[in-house]
Amino acid sequence: MCGTCLLLVFVEALINVLSGALSLAIFARAIEAWIPAARLPFGLDALVVSVTDPLEGPIRRALPRLGEVDFSPFIALLVVQIGATLLLRVLPPAV
Repeated sequence: MCGTCLLLVFVEALINVLSGALSLAIFARAIEAWIPAARLPFGLDALVVSVTDPLEGPIRRALPRLGEVDFSPFIALLVVQIGATLLLRVLPPAV
């Protein structure tokens, strides 16, 4: 396999792993917000907040509140999935 092909495969895998990890962090933060007793062990709460806040914060400020429902995790998941899909489509195919 050529060096460029390996690089493309690596970049594709990296995009998939990062989008999956970010989606998992957004999901964990949403569950933690919905269930007050649900706390992540080993201080992972702070990690999840620091990873998701740059994406969810602006969305939360832009969206109007609909009672007690916060739609920012849903919108953030959509942004992550659409962004990953667009990045993967821009990459040339690794043969």
